[in-house]
Amino acid sequence: MPLTPLDIHNKEFARSFRGYDEDEVNEFLDQVIKDYESIIRENKEIQNQALTLQEKLNHFTNIEETLSKTIIVAQEAADEVRNNAKKEAQLIVKEAEKNADRILNESLNKSRKVSLEVEELKKQASIYRARFRTLVEAQLELLTQDGWESLESSARDSERELLRG
Repeated sequence: MPLTPLDIHNKEFARSFRGYDEDEVNEFLDQVIKDYESIIRENKEIQNQALTLQEKLNHFTNIEETLSKTIIVAQEAADEVRNNAKKEAQLIVKEAEKNADRILNESLNKSRKVSLEVEELKKQASIYRARFRTLVEAQLELLTQDGWESLESSARDSERELLRG
């Protein structure tokens, strides 16, 4: 057990024939007591400061751990959000590709139908032209036949008779 200032104060030395001066020893012991008490006080203050600093260190260590955990949770949440966003983007791209394929197929089908309709219209126009040409040729042939001249002369004769008349 360590000495206390009271132990030093109450210490009695045996007297010997050629011993030390008692007053000088007592003054020295008083000085030792004062210094020892001062050191004990400083030691207690340092211990209190050490406890306070240890408490602060513990507090900051807890904060650091909490922040680390929070950062890890935030990173995990960010990773999850990023992964979900990637998955959603992939789904959107796949959906867009499906829609593009569908639209392309529909466009190709419509294009084919229009091409077929154009070909059909060309055929019908060609047939119409041939029929119309045939009709016009038949009419020209009728006009070039000899029977028209006799009709023309009888029409003139009829006109004259009406005028005379």
